[in-house]
Amino acid sequence: MSASANSNGLKTSTVLVNGAEHRVWEKGSGKALGFLPGLGGRPKWLPLFDTLAEHYRVVVPSLPGFPGADPSHLSIDDNSDWVCACLDLIEEAGLSGADMIGACLGGSLLADVAAHSPASVGRLALIAPFGLYRNAEPLPDFFAQIFPEQKKLLCHREGAFDEAFAAPENSSDKEEWDILRYRGMEAAARYLWPFGDRGLEKRLHRVTQDTLLLWGKEDRIIPPSYAQAFAEGIAGTTQIELIDNAGHLADIDQSDAVAKVLLKYFNV
Repeated sequence: MSASANSNGLKTSTVLVNGAEHRVWEKGSGKALGFLPGLGGRPKWLPLFDTLAEHYRVVVPSLPGFPGADPSHLSIDDNSDWVCACLDLIEEAGLSGADMIGACLGGSLLADVAAHSPASVGRLALIAPFGLYRNAEPLPDFFAQIFPEQKKLLCHREGAFDEAFAAPENSSDKEEWDILRYRGMEAAARYLWPFGDRGLEKRLHRVTQDTLLLWGKEDRIIPPSYAQAFAEGIAGTTQIELIDNAGHLADIDQSDAVAKVLLKYFNV
């Protein structure tokens, strides 16, 4: 494993999962708190992570195929492969047994990890996770939308998506940055198809961890009512929190509000 650090205390290391390199960001000290990203990955270190790093050693690994990871998603064929890759990533990143946050598809993966290997994770915070499907409230086909419409579905606050996902100012190759973004969406589609339904409903009863279910009130991809469906399926104690003026990527839309809820939940 190679590692480096910048002047702001952000450490970057690389771990191997299925023979492919995956970036791991780390900042702060003390008890570890992991974060698995959602649609688009997290190509930049976010204000939310800085706030959490004042109290925890925040660890943010890149999922297969997402920005910061080699395109190892091309060798992942089914849900079991994704769960195993995620378990390997958690172990290699030093997060075994740690409290974890999962956003969007990262939340779905995290719930599946908890169901398959309960000892691998501690308390959970799931931000608008995929994994369930209700005929009464069907999910829109996100991948059928053109990019400008995808941005509107992901974030409620104007400009929030571009703040988090635009190419960095020191990027010399915008086309390469766009390729990384599209590859991340390809990896997400590979995991989420058929869209949104991962058969997770049959396994939620094995999730015995205390679980925070956090949703943006303006989520246009997964209705906030899905929080109750998750709560009814999870065996552990659950808590539902809704964030005002936040869309699907609430951690990007309303970073301060999300941080406040997370810190309270994790007893800071």
